[in-house]
Amino acid sequence: MIKTNFKQLLLAGTMLCFTAGALAAESPDALVKRTAEDVMAIVKNDKDIQAGNQDKIFALAEEKILPNFNFDRVSRLVLGKNWTKATPDQKAAFQTEFRTLLLRTYATALSKFKNQTIEYKPLRLADGANTAAVKTVILQPGGQPIAVDYALEKQADNWKVYDIVIEGVSLVTNYRGQFTQEIRQNGLDSLIKKLAEKNSAAKA
Repeated sequence: MIKTNFKQLLLAGTMLCFTAGALAAESPDALVKRTAEDVMAIVKNDKDIQAGNQDKIFALAEEKILPNFNFDRVSRLVLGKNWTKATPDQKAAFQTEFRTLLLRTYATALSKFKNQTIEYKPLRLADGANTAAVKTVILQPGGQPIAVDYALEKQADNWKVYDIVIEGVSLVTNYRGQFTQEIRQNGLDSLIKKLAEKNSAAKA
């Protein structure tokens, strides 16, 4: 059975809210802090989002979150060796359904946001580095703090996310384990079909 998320991902997803078109000169940790706080403010001040307006929640996730993933790399990492074996049509179909899966996951995260705050750890970034790990802790009133690390890589004009690690659990590794099992048992086409069915059922 394919799981579409896990509990801590829903909380962490709220914080992964990068603004498209951020300045290339902005450090990855400054980018995370500025844009996460921007989106948190939107969620807190939008009564429709707080009331669970799905159209607004999905629009916010679509605009602020997914465009800032290196989605090609995420797809390659999640499918592993199965990516190289896939046909162009299979790759396109998988990316369509997997992107929709992530959109639903982060839309759910946004709807769950209430009174969490974020603590940002100092960034360790070597000169000329093309990858970075931004470490944060989500603080929840009455709950245990949750460690969330963002893995980013520098592209031509900005930084892009390619993985999230929540309490030591990698988003990429989590999905790769589930997807590899399904592909091994039933093939890539079966995985794509099941993702499409789950996405359609959730939409309905």
